[in-house]
Amino acid sequence: MNVTRAVRKIHLSGTPYEIGRAHGEQGKREIANSLSTYEALFRGYTGMSWKEACEKALLHHDAISAFRPDYLEEMQGVADGAGIRFEDILALNARSEIALTATPDGCTSFAQHKGGKTWLGQNWDWKSSQIDSLLDIEIEQEGKPSVRMITEGGIIGKVGCNSAGVGVCLNALMTRTWQPKVPIHLGLRAVLDSHTFGEASEAVSDGRMASPAHFLIASKSGEMAGTEVSPVHTATIPPKDGVVVHTNHICDPQMQEAVSDFPIPDSAPRLDRIKELMKELDEEASAEQMFGVLSDHENYPDSICRHINPSFPEHTQMETVFSIVMNLTTGSFDYRTGRACEAGAGSGSF
Repeated sequence: MNVTRAVRKIHLSGTPYEIGRAHGEQGKREIANSLSTYEALFRGYTGMSWKEACEKALLHHDAISAFRPDYLEEMQGVADGAGIRFEDILALNARSEIALTATPDGCTSFAQHKGGKTWLGQNWDWKSSQIDSLLDIEIEQEGKPSVRMITEGGIIGKVGCNSAGVGVCLNALMTRTWQPKVPIHLGLRAVLDSHTFGEASEAVSDGRMASPAHFLIASKSGEMAGTEVSPVHTATIPPKDGVVVHTNHICDPQMQEAVSDFPIPDSAPRLDRIKELMKELDEEASAEQMFGVLSDHENYPDSICRHINPSFPEHTQMETVFSIVMNLTTGSFDYRTGRACEAGAGSGSF
């Protein structure tokens, strides 16, 4: 993986449309790369043309309008700024729903509250081509907290935190469960637009999300929970000894009854491994030690720090694209592009 290109950082403010338009204008190159990646992915995984993907994405329009109509305005702004169609941007934001039945993923996430500090972090394991789509986005918006997130060009919600000390990480769950509800990436944005842990959790509760996923939500006050979302059930995984961890399989027993998933074989071993590693961290653990956890190579190459496995078919090969560690208590925000063990660094804070 080529990790020499720095992630473009952009600052957005104004109305939802103005925020989106600036995203589209400043992130045009990254959006074009996202479109190229997902057009190929949709065709390769599902046999679906881009036109068909856009048609499926439009099925979510009414649910988004009822949930957060300003997200439709922001996506229209992104499309206008990038000089493309609204449907193209909607398809990017619904990309998990479009290809969820056949797309493997390997993310590993953690939250920890010890010694008065709340840490939140993850590896994002995906197609290596998407490193050229990454954007470091900061958003100032009226009536909501400021948001800092690492996202893919054109996608308005992903992994990050906000000025109220609320943060979220994402783990994909591979299932065949789908309904025309709110795409999970817009659920992530709703979490980041929340002032409190309770508000964030409520935003994605009650089967509102269109497809299953795991949102790891935490706050600077130490509240945290794993939230397994789906269109048919929402489950909460409480912390144990101040820690919540998750990989890419359903963990809650009731969710297992409601949704059938098809996890990749290394999901359970990675979960056991990160549980073990988090137990070794004490109250004085640093961001560097957190990145050390995300750099772990047990069960290489299908490890927490994921490398390409050449024994897999090419279309299922993935690796760590970025790692992120957030201290929600102090507001620090650190990320590394590429595989965690050899990555280039970026940082910042609120």
